[in-house]
Amino acid sequence: MKILVAGGAGYIGSHVIVELYKKGHKAVCVDNLYNSKIKAVKNIEKLIGEKLPFYKIDCCDKKKLETAFKKEKFDAVMMFQGYKAVGESVTKPVAYYRNNIDSALTIIELMDKYNVHNVMFSSSATVYGKNAKSPITEKDKALILNDITNPYGETKAMIEKILTDKAHADKRFNVVLLRYFNPVGAHDSGLLGEDPNGLPNNLMPYVAKVATGKLPYLKVYGNDYKTKDGTGVRDYIHVVDLALGHVAALKCYKKKKENVHIYNLGTGKGTSVLELVKAYEKASGKKVKYKIVARRAGDVDRLYCKPAKANKELGWYAKRDLYNMCLTSYNFENK
Repeated sequence: MKILVAGGAGYIGSHVIVELYKKGHKAVCVDNLYNSKIKAVKNIEKLIGEKLPFYKIDCCDKKKLETAFKKEKFDAVMMFQGYKAVGESVTKPVAYYRNNIDSALTIIELMDKYNVHNVMFSSSATVYGKNAKSPITEKDKALILNDITNPYGETKAMIEKILTDKAHADKRFNVVLLRYFNPVGAHDSGLLGEDPNGLPNNLMPYVAKVATGKLPYLKVYGNDYKTKDGTGVRDYIHVVDLALGHVAALKCYKKKKENVHIYNLGTGKGTSVLELVKAYEKASGKKVKYKIVARRAGDVDRLYCKPAKANKELGWYAKRDLYNMCLTSYNFENK
């Protein structure tokens, strides 16, 4: 298949492109480099051994994005183009709604115009809201505007609803919604990893910069959660396992009986912030200094999944453990 990867220079998109090429697919990368770097595109090319078609385009810009649709003939679209930080979305809600919703609508409209009917959306566990009981399954209903604790999660749920409504209205339209838990780690080569512009908003890259002396200490947001050590518990999944989940989900487009497919992608295991810090210290041999600070708006006590549906229907399993997640992250940060 030839696939448009929107946000393909970013953390998850870049790893997915590499795994697509390994399986014989082709990709076209579109990214405005707002929270990614052109270096990632060059490193993807090193890993796939060929030139990667790349368009520096903001996916909200319909006129410019149409140039890629005109020139290339896509079989499917993968959508990674949204802003993605929970905490930042609470302080910048308008920017998140504008970028994430607008870019999705623009892509869908161009898919319609150019007869592209297969789409895979980078969704999130946050769509389940604050009251979901872990381990979460796909039968737990995604929410909108009530129990979701942050605008980032709201945009994910809204886009899921838009795509689902589109699929109900147009039976040619095939949708895969992949609800991620917490992607971490890096490519074994050390060429790809999470490298945001500015200060990291996510836990693992921040820990990495503390371990390598680039930042003085980690802020741990709250130690009074109802968890074993008081810090938030999350389901951390290696980014390469996550990327392989996208490749496995391509088989959904061959199914004729339904045209909306929903899967949780996680390990099914909960790890606290302090447990992750200890694992990182073990993998890196470095001390990770931290300070406990006030809770962050939008966070919940624990969030982890039951990935049985993806295991059974896609034949996909998360195979890399926490130590490997930390080791590959550290190697990437050093490199």
